[in-house]
Amino acid sequence: MATDNRAGDGGPDRTAKDRQLDAYRVDPRDTYLTTDQGLRVSDTDNSLAAGARGPTLMEDFHFREKITSFDHERIPERVVHARGAGAYGYFQVYEPLTEFTRADFLRDPAARTPVFVRFSTVAGSRGSADTVRDVRGFATKFYTGEGNFDLVGNNMPVFFIQDAIKFPDFVHAVKPEPHNEIPQAASAHNTLWDFVSLQPETMHMMMWLMSDRALPRSYRMMQGFGVHTFRFVDQNGRGTFVKFHWKPLLGTHSLVWDEAQKIAGKDPDFNRRDLWDSIEAGVFPEYELGVQLVPEDREFAFDFDLLDATKIIPEELVPVRPIGKMVLDRNPENFFAETEQVAFHIGNVVPGIDFTNDPLLQGRLFSYLDTQLIRLGGPNFAQIPVNRPVARVHNNQRDGYNQRRVHQGTTSYAPNSLGAGCPMVADASHGGYVHYQERVDGAKIRRRSESFGDHYSQAELFWNSMSDWEKEHIVAAYRFELGKVEHRHIRVRVVAHLAEVHPDLAARVAEGIGVEEVEKPSRSPHGDSSPALSQANARRDSVATRKVAILVADGVDAACVASLRETLAGVGAIPEVLAAWDGKVEGAGGETVPVDRAMSTMASVLYDAVVVPDGAASTRSLAGDGLAVHFVAEAYKHGKAIGLLGSGADLLRASRLEAMDGAGVVLQEGRGAADQAFLDAFVTALAQHRVWSRPTDRVPA
Repeated sequence: MATDNRAGDGGPDRTAKDRQLDAYRVDPRDTYLTTDQGLRVSDTDNSLAAGARGPTLMEDFHFREKITSFDHERIPERVVHARGAGAYGYFQVYEPLTEFTRADFLRDPAARTPVFVRFSTVAGSRGSADTVRDVRGFATKFYTGEGNFDLVGNNMPVFFIQDAIKFPDFVHAVKPEPHNEIPQAASAHNTLWDFVSLQPETMHMMMWLMSDRALPRSYRMMQGFGVHTFRFVDQNGRGTFVKFHWKPLLGTHSLVWDEAQKIAGKDPDFNRRDLWDSIEAGVFPEYELGVQLVPEDREFAFDFDLLDATKIIPEELVPVRPIGKMVLDRNPENFFAETEQVAFHIGNVVPGIDFTNDPLLQGRLFSYLDTQLIRLGGPNFAQIPVNRPVARVHNNQRDGYNQRRVHQGTTSYAPNSLGAGCPMVADASHGGYVHYQERVDGAKIRRRSESFGDHYSQAELFWNSMSDWEKEHIVAAYRFELGKVEHRHIRVRVVAHLAEVHPDLAARVAEGIGVEEVEKPSRSPHGDSSPALSQANARRDSVATRKVAILVADGVDAACVASLRETLAGVGAIPEVLAAWDGKVEGAGGETVPVDRAMSTMASVLYDAVVVPDGAASTRSLAGDGLAVHFVAEAYKHGKAIGLLGSGADLLRASRLEAMDGAGVVLQEGRGAADQAFLDAFVTALAQHRVWSRPTDRVPA
């Protein structure tokens, strides 16, 4: 291609192609925000609504253009929640909820409603790791006899923003930066924290994201929330506000940050594999569905707005009522056909479940359907088997991409007489969906309700509710994330917001990121707390599915290994024998001891606990193996239960940990097989998940 050397075109290195591309280059310094038609925009933070607390209006062309552009940005993977894993199962209600809702699947305790659940991360691509610091999606499709109901939520009960018109801005900020596509599946970078520092409504959600809730131990030990306030509607049209909660029967437990980062390298499919393996082994994940119910006459009884998706209803104010249980008992047969093609839509509801005017929820009602149209090739994605309802489908929608139905007859319109008037509409008595009737009256405005204006009180509530070790983890997370932010003024702005949340939090974060002066907050701390928010209060009475590494070498006490295997498997744990090589080792008496895995292919971060059986020769070999020494030291650092039998204690000494706090370290001085006292103590320590009181700053791992 010839070079154009004309003056004023940027010099001799400019080509005709360069000039051709100029028309497509966008100068980020352009002064005004416009629509795609060049119309200058006066407000891009608030959707057009019928009154400050009214529903979003269809005529908001800026919102629809902005969301449509965002929904269609990437193909074929999801723009958000691209990395996921799914499973089939069933849901069964405990007792009829006829008092609150006409939904059939919540009225018959004898019925099992089929479900498909997809768990996911939000920010990363399909190829990212499972254990990144991120929000997790928890989406459930109920295949009810009245049609599909999709409860599309997250593992955190609030969200970053209050109005859906800000969703493209938030996701663009948290995604890899556009100039270099770095970093993948991470929030520790300039653009996210720039956005956060300028958008104080994010403060509550950022507390959750910086907590251990962003690092779930497994999908089986992760809570789920519907996030929004929905409505139950009874047979008489009476409404009740409802928030949905999923609680895992194994308790809510998390990884620690150092461990999560290492797992991302050792096994990026950690959570996906865990879910699959558990179901294949017949140890089915179980969750209890609970609801918080608020009568309509109590809508304004709280010091926050029920329609604000950045707020929770503390359980101390409105207890969570358990209403049913979900069991996941079948893995998909094909990941793409089912897990990748499943299409959730918050607008998929059944009679008895309805919406509120939450502006984030209102925007999702448009966005979910819109994004499926481009991902799944047109309007007929509901015919894909995983999306197909068990209820009969009969309507006048025709043709289009991927049409699978063979429609008969001559009519595809209503009303008609040639087709005997079919398909006919159904009133409520015949199962027809009737929207909740609510008076709407307000000026067409772009303005957030004043009741959405408090961005710090519930962030403080979360901080006040944390245990000491949880607060340490939150501070460390903020320091790590903000330490990756290259622009000092962004760090300063974030610390100023943290000061509004709580002065102690701000001071501790500032100390670690080089911010010397912390602005004085404009509000005084309220001091309230909600114990239900702390994972320190999580259930700790089961070792089911906990993975235990048993480290061995030639010379190990074979009877000791056998008793450990039998006892741990008997209480539902998953013991695995690890050695320097796969296959087998020789016991102290010449016995063959089977080995499940080579240590070089595994790591302590992939297990919940470690045991070193008796056997002098075995322990000497392990003490001389750097992998084994590191294995024990790292497990200690991450607060895991450690069992040492007889000479096995020598490996702790080789790890230079013998003088440290022994909490969660279970010793048996005697030789040979594990006695009952040791086994009971070890199982108790394992059930605690972690020992957070250990000093770990001097652990060489």
